[in-house]
Amino acid sequence: MPKSKPAQDFVSFKEVRDGIVIMKDNSLHAILMTSSLNVALKSQEEQEAITMQYQNFLNTLEFSIQFYVQSRRLDVRPYLALLEEREREQVNELMRMQTREYIEFIKNFTESTNIMSKSFFVVVPYSSMIGKAATTSFSLPGFGGTTPTKNIAQTQDWLDRFEEAKTQIEQRISIVESGLSGLGIRVAQLGTEEIIELYYKIFNPGEIDKPMPLQ
Repeated sequence: MPKSKPAQDFVSFKEVRDGIVIMKDNSLHAILMTSSLNVALKSQEEQEAITMQYQNFLNTLEFSIQFYVQSRRLDVRPYLALLEEREREQVNELMRMQTREYIEFIKNFTESTNIMSKSFFVVVPYSSMIGKAATTSFSLPGFGGTTPTKNIAQTQDWLDRFEEAKTQIEQRISIVESGLSGLGIRVAQLGTEEIIELYYKIFNPGEIDKPMPLQ
């Protein structure tokens, strides 16, 4: 029977450090979570202004970015539990009946209709570290694997280059944040734990979970 491969072999990154994803080729990715913008509700003039401003934003970029939309079925069970608690606390019989009817309406509606929650992300890359993987190697927490022992000088050299590259990607993040904020879109960079949670959801799509809040 062939030996099964560890889960880490199937992912394209090896570590998340200081809110930065380090890929196996030693390129870096930062992940920004954004709010949405319903252009359809805007007037014709506003739509044209938004389109022009978005076009100008893209034209100012001297690097590529990636947009990622995560759609998940909304879990309404916590909301229903809250309503049922309010029903039990209600002293007015008429209000209790109306609350019960509303609970049943929500249950029937969600059973017949897929209510989806969407989360929006922008991936900002920086790849100057490609080809420098010989100095050190790391593992992603939660995916197994160990960190090989390396010469201290080699490890410090890698960390110094990581900090330099991190400064460069932070400048790119500022450019993206500025451009999207000008469109009225809120932007928040994901931290290490939030990135790991995002990847966990990607690799476990069958699990129902709440959308990640935008701070």
